[in-house]
Order: sequence, then C-alpha cells, then structure tokens
Amino acid sequence: MINLTINNIKITASDEDTILSAAVKAGINIPTLCHKNGVEHYSSCMVCIVRDIKKNSYLPSCSAPVKEGMEIDASSDEVISMRKKAIELLLLEHRAECEAPCRIVCPAGYNIPLMNRMLAEKNFRGVSDLIRAETETNKLNCINCKAYCENACRRKKIDKALTIRKTRIFIYESLKKHEPGKPVNNQEADSDLQRKVSLKEQKASVMKRFSSRTGTVGDKELQEWLKECTGDGSRHSTINDFDSASKEAGNCMHCDCRAANDCRLRELAEAFSIKDPSGKIFSLPLTKKINHKTGLIFENGKCIKCGLCVRVFDDSKEEPTLCFINRGFISVISEPLTEEFDRILSTQVDKCVKVCPTGALSKFR
Repeated sequence: MINLTINNIKITASDEDTILSAAVKAGINIPTLCHKNGVEHYSSCMVCIVRDIKKNSYLPSCSAPVKEGMEIDASSDEVISMRKKAIELLLLEHRAECEAPCRIVCPAGYNIPLMNRMLAEKNFRGVSDLIRAETETNKLNCINCKAYCENACRRKKIDKALTIRKTRIFIYESLKKHEPGKPVNNQEADSDLQRKVSLKEQKASVMKRFSSRTGTVGDKELQEWLKECTGDGSRHSTINDFDSASKEAGNCMHCDCRAANDCRLRELAEAFSIKDPSGKIFSLPLTKKINHKTGLIFENGKCIKCGLCVRVFDDSKEEPTLCFINRGFISVISEPLTEEFDRILSTQVDKCVKVCPTGALSKFR
C-alpha cells in the first residue's frame, strides 16, 4: 500500500492506483475529459492536471501513478488556472455550434432544429406535440415576428433561408383547424415533450449557457453541411400542407449540435466560467463524414482528439475501427487509409457515439 496526501488529506492507495483513481476513492473531485474507466489512459486533454508539491511539477492525474509520500495539490487557484487554460486551448480548435443560429436569435427560444428534423422524418405527430409544448398561449409568437430565425439561417449563404416562420404558422393553424376545441398550448402537450420544452426556461437556458461558435465558415465548408440535408433539393416559399413543410425542412443543414445537452466540453466550459475564444485555429477545413448504412456522423471540427473512440475499440477484430492518421498538429481521427468510412464500426455505432465527449461522433437518424 502507498501513503500520500491530496489536498492535505491523508490517503492510502494501492500500487495500481493513479492519482485520479486514488482521489476518486477518497471522494476528491478532479475533472476529466479524455478519461474513461477501464480504458487505457491517453493524457491528451490535461483537464485533470494536478501539482506535485514536492517536485513543483504538474502531472496528468489520470495517468500519473501514485508514489509513496506524494503531496498533491488538486484544487488551488494555480491548478484551477492551469485546467482553465487547457480547456481554452481545446476550445480554440473546437469549431462547432452548440446551438443553431436560428434558435439563438429566436425571441421565443423555439427549438427550430428539432422541428425541422421531425418534419424531414415526416414525424407529424411529434412536430405537432412540439408546437403545442412551445406555445404558451393560443397566440403563436411567430405571427407578428420579423422572422429573425430566417435572417440568421446559414442556408441563405448557399441559396436562400429556410421557410421557418410560415412553417410554424401553418402547423399552428392546422392544429386549430383539425382540433378546434383543443387549446394549442403547453397544457395539452405530450408529457415527455412538455418536460423538455418549458418555453421561458428553455429560452433562458439557451441564452445563458456556454455556446461554441465555428468562426468564419468558407464556401467549401458550407457545402459539407449540405451533406445532412435529406430533401430532394426543392424549395417551398409557401407552406400549405405537411408535404411542402417536410420537403422544405429537408433542406435544413442542421448547424446545431446533437450533443448540446450532453457535451462534456460544454459542461467544463460552464463550470470554469469560460467564454468561447475568438480567433479560432483553422488547422483543417470543416468536414463531415456520414456512414449512410448506420447513420454514424463524424465532424472533425468538434473533435478534440481525445482518442477515446480509438482506444475503446482498439481490440475490435471483427470490423474496421477509427484511428489516428498524420502527426502533430495535423493529426486527425479517421478511418484507416485502406478502408471506407461506410465500413467503420457497423455494429457498434451506439457505443461509439456514447463514448464521444463532444458530439464529434453522432447518429444521423
């Protein structure tokens, strides 16, 4: 057994313990990002950094083994400052949107990306429940709105903005027409959606939460976002039925992040009161890879190169997995050079998506 102190607390640890695992057993919290229990450590993010007081040196606690007589500082202002810098460095290369521009500018905080996804999938029951849940009274805010969402829509940089305002009004009017005795408000919404969509709380949450931005997006990068469009390319300025609404919604480029409410990097940025840094590092252009057989999406702009997706599946012998290619600052997560992305992790997509801490890996459907 090994004796050491962490934050002046005497701890007895086993020979196999790292500083992090010893701290966890003692109830001492050390934040992590690239660490996962049971997976070989990689020490890439440095968010779990601690200070060895005797040696006056910094160590990644997830991989540094405990040693007899160690005195570890895991919570001083100096250590917290170092962790904050590590997170800021990761964010400099994190070219991604936590929330879509259309939703950020919406005065009511409506979840426009979710509406578009449901419409594109022809989930008309779901989108009807969503509109009910987001409507506080029988008067829809969109009717007198100047369509700020459409002004912020990135699609207009390619051709024209999505027809968002008229789509919401059409769905709202359809609900009143087909269910005249049923109030179109959140009292009648599906209970699961109602829990997700408390309008005032939702808008406040969107505005107050940390939100990453991509920075300037080039023309070729915009073309990458078109890969998520599911429509046939036809545009509809007038929405008079669910078919036209669905086709128009299929042109949405989905600028938002599917992991917006489950992103470890976002949580850490908020915990350390970090603002999204200006002057993002453009080491590589934004790209999207989509496995059309499984729905797996990889977005390089969101990837922090933690390597979890590589290490978790490193022992997989049944199918090709992800790997690192190149070296140094231009190293990236990718399929092996001899494989196609459509063959990657065809039976383990859900596990792959779950292990990613930033939403760089997500599921298209």
